[in-house]
Amino acid sequence: MAARRVVVTGLGAVAPVGVGAAHAWRSLLAGASGVRSLVEAMPGAGFERVQPQIGGVVPRAGGRAAGAFDAGEWLAPGDPKRMALFSQFAVCAAEQALADAEWTDASDEERERTGVCFGSGIGSIEDIVANNAQFEAGGARRVSPMFVPRILCNMAAGNISTRRGLYGPNHAVATACTTGAHAVGDAMRFIQYGDADVMVAGAAEAPLHPLAVAGFARLKALAVGYNDRPAAASRPFDRSRAGFVIGEGAAALVLEELGHARRRGARIYAELRGYGLSGDGHHITAPPPDGAGAQRAMRRALQTARIDPARIGYVNAHATSTPMGDEIENRAIKAVFSDPA
Repeated sequence: MAARRVVVTGLGAVAPVGVGAAHAWRSLLAGASGVRSLVEAMPGAGFERVQPQIGGVVPRAGGRAAGAFDAGEWLAPGDPKRMALFSQFAVCAAEQALADAEWTDASDEERERTGVCFGSGIGSIEDIVANNAQFEAGGARRVSPMFVPRILCNMAAGNISTRRGLYGPNHAVATACTTGAHAVGDAMRFIQYGDADVMVAGAAEAPLHPLAVAGFARLKALAVGYNDRPAAASRPFDRSRAGFVIGEGAAALVLEELGHARRRGARIYAELRGYGLSGDGHHITAPPPDGAGAQRAMRRALQTARIDPARIGYVNAHATSTPMGDEIENRAIKAVFSDPA
């Protein structure tokens, strides 16, 4: 049986360059940067103790009014206490995508065919640190009863599903930098194989805590030396690249079976044709020198899409801005598209 075709019908974004896919896109086209001083953006949080002191910060209400995140605009009263920040970002992005797709008034039967595939790499490190401090200070009774529901990576998907009563597949992904890509690919397969007609797919992260910065810095993964010029820090494929910039946010897509989208007259942004994934099986942080793992994933995506590499006009790179990572990724991309065998 031929796999069902899958298209994108809704977009949502919570980004350091602004909330809302349209707003974020305009900001990017205008050359805006969401990388800021963490000491200034989050005073009193302890970022003076770590290096670097920069990050991608989602603008909050009270700052730039247009494109700012306001929990009260997207969440019900009491939700911010029940949901960690990464879940709040996820719900916000998902609500935007569902509204954009005009899929907010689905019937019970339609909601049974609508699922969620949403991930997070870390969950809520802030809640882990805060509750540990409470436990050390006052014992078990000081730990929040919402501690576990707030920290679990699957709660982004769970909160989206609960808010809209979506009864289809509910799936969470936690694969570090590839979490969002895997969530979209897995959601596509749920639709292809008939488990759902509509899926909300994406990822959310809210890791801006001094402990997280310290941890990534100890791995020598973060760009240092840019505290006085944050917008210049992330320089993928540049000769002076020095590492990535930690950031927060979320993005969501509504994916839909092509016939389903056409029957209801939905706007179609794009079609998903292929998906490939692989493991390096090499090292905990460093890819193999020839980028073999990345090559396998890209070739598999091309194979499942049944597309000749010569037809590809754009590659969205991982581009960690690390000296080793960018070099190896560049090598892998060239290998796939110059020698497609």
